[in-house]
Amino acid sequence: MLAVLAAGAGVLTAATYLVSPDTVRAQVLSNIRSVTGLNPTLTGATTVSLFPTGTVSFEDVTLGESAAPALTAERLTARLRFFPLLLGRVEIADVSLSHPTILVDLADDGGSNWSGLIGALARSQSTAPQRPAAFSEMSIRDGTVVVRNKARSLSETFDHVAFSLAWPSISKSFGATGRLVWHDQPLDVNLTLSDFAAALAGNRSGVKLRIAGAPMKAAFEGAISADPTLKIEGTLAAGAASLREALLWAGQKPLPGGGFGRFAIKAKADVTGGTIGLTNVNVELDGNSAEGVLTFATDGRQTLQGTLASDKLDLTPYVSTVKLLTANQREWNSGPITLEGLTGTDFDLRLSAGSVVMSDAKLGRTAIGANLRGGHLTVTIGEAQAYGGLIKGSMSLASFEQGVDVKSQLVFSDIDLESCLGQLFGLRRLEGKGNITFAVDGSGDSVLGVTRTLTGSATVTGHDGALAGLDIEQLLQRLERRPLSGGGDFRKGRTKYDSLAVTLKIDQGKVTVEDVKVLGPAVQLALAGTASIPQRELDLTGTASLVTPGRGGAAPFALPFIVQGSWDDPIMLPDAEALIRRSGAAAPLLDAVRDRRARDAARSVIERLTGRSAGAQPAAEQSPAPAAK
Repeated sequence: MLAVLAAGAGVLTAATYLVSPDTVRAQVLSNIRSVTGLNPTLTGATTVSLFPTGTVSFEDVTLGESAAPALTAERLTARLRFFPLLLGRVEIADVSLSHPTILVDLADDGGSNWSGLIGALARSQSTAPQRPAAFSEMSIRDGTVVVRNKARSLSETFDHVAFSLAWPSISKSFGATGRLVWHDQPLDVNLTLSDFAAALAGNRSGVKLRIAGAPMKAAFEGAISADPTLKIEGTLAAGAASLREALLWAGQKPLPGGGFGRFAIKAKADVTGGTIGLTNVNVELDGNSAEGVLTFATDGRQTLQGTLASDKLDLTPYVSTVKLLTANQREWNSGPITLEGLTGTDFDLRLSAGSVVMSDAKLGRTAIGANLRGGHLTVTIGEAQAYGGLIKGSMSLASFEQGVDVKSQLVFSDIDLESCLGQLFGLRRLEGKGNITFAVDGSGDSVLGVTRTLTGSATVTGHDGALAGLDIEQLLQRLERRPLSGGGDFRKGRTKYDSLAVTLKIDQGKVTVEDVKVLGPAVQLALAGTASIPQRELDLTGTASLVTPGRGGAAPFALPFIVQGSWDDPIMLPDAEALIRRSGAAAPLLDAVRDRRARDAARSVIERLTGRSAGAQPAAEQSPAPAAK
């Protein structure tokens, strides 16, 4: 054994004298140029070592034009094959680049600073079958890749790039396996081209790509070509534990609100130029799944278009952060509204679902369209089965420096009024089926701020329902018999109605009740007045009347009243003067109070009976006075 080792060492030592360092240097450069077609510029020192292993190192290596070099590296090292070196031949086993910086400058016409280098590389690959076998391994150690487009002010940097490249010295395929860091997150990348020469020439080649990291995972398998324009087709699969975190990691702003958690997509992808088309899409997000088609355009402003269908959608995660009311459900939320995520990407999506859940609200078959352009979001409801009826209309949001602009035009047809008004406005006093239409707009930095500027109109019609918490019939019957008996506690029970009609005008948060008519089997109501949306308060006057005639065929009893206070728990008070006048015993007293002479006579009687002025204070409350003379 010792003899063999000694003989080998002797042969290696002899080889160092048979092959000169200058010859090795020249042959290594020739081999690199032959295999890659590239002509690196060497401005640093060259080190040749033939013992104990053959290596040649070139410092300060540059590829491309000096103004914007495609590649610069601190060192290029070629490791030589052992046995050919014993015979005096220089053959490269593998090549490595230490601390390289790879710059890719993209142009709007599809070209780059690598176009000429790729052309040279493609020509070298076209003659590969006529060349003897050459080195097939290259590696990149701790490199940096910079991809930029100056015209669009785009720049991305990939750090700590460490890759092993399987160079196609014998077969046609090319492989790259390694790791890089993007936005402070490491990614494992694996790329395979089935025909490297065809891919470099812009012709069709099979491609496989795998990317795996903490923010997301993606895989693509298909074909790629670049002549006459970039075209990629195949199967795409991607997923992320949190789509919101993945978007933030990628430098995108997700939509405001909640949701955008676990995400997965699988589709057939077709990329032509700057447009990515996805068909046979199966997408999952926050436990929801949908199928359809999507198109993503990257030319100019990023735009997503598509149509998706789902059996069931749970939108609770996305509306969970939208709080119209405070925790006590009696005041509008004054917290700031932020719509930062509306400015990153435009989209135009159409979505249909068999059923939709939004917190406590459950909708049936629903078809909506969502359009976001330039920070202006418009949601169009083609049809939504909700609250026992249908909803149609549109809503829009737009951000500005001081807050948001809100516009809404909605029609609720044949809905359950109590559940609808309760969930939308916290108003739970109106039962029955009916219709609601409103067209309003406002702006502000919070929900409360928006209510202060609301302007528009609204109508409400209902039938076969009741006013909950108000027994007006009982009140009127009591007051008809005993006008001065007091109202009692009538804020319980229900007042049934056959039909209801409300017409409202809204101006800067103030509601003018132009007309309210409630017709019931026992009671009729007419109302007018105002209401404050920001304070959620009512200030109304009206007349309530019984339908049935009074005693002796008299006209049905009618009573003016006022409604004031919070619309969650309003106070209804009958007109006291009308009740006093209806009372036969108290009516003369009312007349006396109104007549001055009678009022003076009444005061004189009171003074004689009490021994003091009617308006005087009790003695204990009066200031000391001088003694009577």
